[in-house]
Amino acid sequence: MARKYFGTDGVRGRVGEHPMTVDFALTLASAAGRVLVPDGGTVLIGKDTRLSGYMFESALEAGFVASGVNVMLIGPLPTPGIAYMTRHFNCDFGVVISASHNPYDDNGIKFFDRSGAKLSDELEERIEAELAQPVVTRTSRSLGKATRADRSRIQYQEFCASTLPSGVDLTGLKIVVDCANGAAYKVGPRVLADLGAEIVPIGCSPNGRNINDGCGSTAPELLQLTVPGVRAHVGLALDGDGDRLIMVDHLGRILDGDQLLYIIAQARRGSGSLRGPVVGTVMSNLGLEVALRESGIEFQRAPVGDRYVLSLLRETGGVLGGETSGHIICLDKTTTGDGIVSALQVLAVMKQTGRSLAELASGMRKFPQVLLNVKVAARFDPAQVPAVRDAVHSIETRMKGEGRVVLRPSGTEPVIRVMVEGRDESATRAAATELAEVVRAAAG
Repeated sequence: MARKYFGTDGVRGRVGEHPMTVDFALTLASAAGRVLVPDGGTVLIGKDTRLSGYMFESALEAGFVASGVNVMLIGPLPTPGIAYMTRHFNCDFGVVISASHNPYDDNGIKFFDRSGAKLSDELEERIEAELAQPVVTRTSRSLGKATRADRSRIQYQEFCASTLPSGVDLTGLKIVVDCANGAAYKVGPRVLADLGAEIVPIGCSPNGRNINDGCGSTAPELLQLTVPGVRAHVGLALDGDGDRLIMVDHLGRILDGDQLLYIIAQARRGSGSLRGPVVGTVMSNLGLEVALRESGIEFQRAPVGDRYVLSLLRETGGVLGGETSGHIICLDKTTTGDGIVSALQVLAVMKQTGRSLAELASGMRKFPQVLLNVKVAARFDPAQVPAVRDAVHSIETRMKGEGRVVLRPSGTEPVIRVMVEGRDESATRAAATELAEVVRAAAG
């Protein structure tokens, strides 16, 4: 069965438009309760800082309690924090109310199983199949209970700090931290400060509407200005739900997920703790693959989406993977992509080696990569359109094996992503523009 509502990262959409309505959230909770814990159990619910999070929290709470599921409400906490606390509390599953890096008028609902991993496609399909059934309200004797767990956030902070190597702290580092006015606005700065770093916080004053607004990993311009402006050693930016990370060196230059993955992989190789291949995606920069290969590190590509990176890591026995966007998974530390944990791994390398972020990244040369988003009225597979296939073939022929073309529908937005990568930047940009026009015409 094809999934109608679940994308690569849960259910997502514009608030007030189906499926991001209170009615749907109530129905979804009832359906999920019947599928995941038919005999009753406990769910942990967390959220980011969006204004709409309150109403979806209430709707989910009502749907779960009515179906006989106990609810623990932990409030704003990064998505990976919910994954960790789901395991810590021994809950049957966890729910995060967030649209990640999207603007505040979007929201989403995503699930974790009891191990802190995302639900399988099969479970999501079973939940969708139950959506056609009416909402269940059990008798008073069988209803679930709701409790608050806000004060338990400190346990997630302690867990993050514990992922630093023994004997390493952040004393002597001046760090600008941008939390995108999102879920990490409290725990992010506290973790870094407790480890001894001098902190300059930005994007840490949420008002319900300013999440990802001119800040965070998708808008790092202020961070780029602030780091050299205050003479910080490094800057880090999370996205709205705290699972993505990009960093900025002391000169204000951005390091994306590919470069951070390279730094962590080199450190793991040096310490002998790297197992299996490093896993990226079809969108990972070719420069990462080349740099790792030159260091004797195997690299494999998964489809876009951290769930697919995680799946390939488990299949191959790997412990390190990630996406260009900044989703980095360190399976030797945690079960899912975690922006704070990933940042600590890079900061630890800086402390242990005494090298700057710029020096650590210097061994990887990024190939010019142009990514264009073509808005479409409805998702479709561009690879099935003859005109698009012909354009791709023409571009690949001109590249003579020294580049890549990737076309894919977004799993979270109504766009087709057009990516072209090659050695020459101007030729690569021209090819991407040419292909985007063909895709736009095919979309009508």
